[in-house]
Amino acid sequence: MADRTAPEAPSTEPRAPSTEVWRTLTVEQRARVIATLEPIPTEAMPPIGDPHIDAERLAESAVGGWLRRRGRRAYLGRSITVYYPDEPRFAPDFFVVFDVPEGQRMTWVVDHEGRGLDFVLEIHYGGDRKKDLERNVEWFARLGIPEYFVFDARARHIYGWQRGEHGRYVPIVPQAGRWRAAHLGAELGLREGRLRFYVDGALLPIADEIEAELSAAMNDAMRRAEDEARRAEDEARRAEDEARRAEEEARRAEEEAHRAEALALRVAALEAELARLRAERDGG
Repeated sequence: MADRTAPEAPSTEPRAPSTEVWRTLTVEQRARVIATLEPIPTEAMPPIGDPHIDAERLAESAVGGWLRRRGRRAYLGRSITVYYPDEPRFAPDFFVVFDVPEGQRMTWVVDHEGRGLDFVLEIHYGGDRKKDLERNVEWFARLGIPEYFVFDARARHIYGWQRGEHGRYVPIVPQAGRWRAAHLGAELGLREGRLRFYVDGALLPIADEIEAELSAAMNDAMRRAEDEARRAEDEARRAEDEARRAEEEARRAEEEAHRAEALALRVAALEAELARLRAERDGG
């Protein structure tokens, strides 16, 4: 009997084989299967707008940068078609799979990759609200996805679930306006109406913010360097002025010495002449 929590998919839509069948396939047979599992056609995807794109990019930038800084290997997917064994395909807005090579992929085939999704985020702005907040809650729990979040970009609200006992999702209760994603190791919250991620209370920056901070730091460093160069130039100019004054003082001292020497010679000559005149007078 079909599981009612899974979406209904056309019989012509590709589907990954069950794990039991996959295990019986050779490497060549698996490669042929992978080749048939194509991404969901663009025309079959619901239209999205800037709020949706902004939230996707923000999640990828914040989480991706944080994981790279930690040296944690992970694959981050945005609207990548996912194939679980013998399940309808789906394309989460954003997902994370830990401990796998990054690399580029057209699809994520769970049995081929050896891992299912660890964290899923859907961005809801319009359309099928029941899909995101009801059907996926049942379906993703059954698929074994540890954490599932929905960001309602229009209402600016976050919903989160994590797998509890018996494999069912348990709603995550926010604490101080933050929804804890324990498996991911971060928290989700709102900042100026935008979805943001936090770790240990600190906001995870996105690329634009890091670039702006680096630019500000570089500009500050350049200003400091220019100030130091100006100070050094002023010091050099002052030292040059001091050297010039010292040189002038030395020249004046030398001139004074020459004048004193000339005066001494003149005095000596006058004294000699005076002595000669006295001698002539006394002798005469």
